[in-house]
Amino acid sequence: MELQKITHKLSVCKVRTLSEIDLAADFFFVGKTDEEISLVCKTQDAPPGASAREDGWRGFRVRGVLDFSLIGVLSKLSGVLAAQGIGLFAVSTYNTDYILVKEENYEKALSVLISEGNTVV
Repeated sequence: MELQKITHKLSVCKVRTLSEIDLAADFFFVGKTDEEISLVCKTQDAPPGASAREDGWRGFRVRGVLDFSLIGVLSKLSGVLAAQGIGLFAVSTYNTDYILVKEENYEKALSVLISEGNTVV
């Protein structure tokens, strides 16, 4: 698999309303359910009034557009990282998947993913 490093630091937040999110920001994910609104964004764009916030995330993007018929993309990546004791936070879009790891595990995750035959650019 080919992965691309996400160069900016990321934060995972919980917000009370969508109005707290800077919709003009160039990189963010929003998940809204009947229980919460979650936001993944560049740390510099994290809303100051977030009800919960965890900084210190770094990420990788699975390159290319993934067909919905592909099976096991996240499973393979998460299994490789889990075997080395590295937790992750996964986000998916229509096109692809994103893997976030805590900053202190980033270099180890990078090494592990490469050693398992993935290309990281």
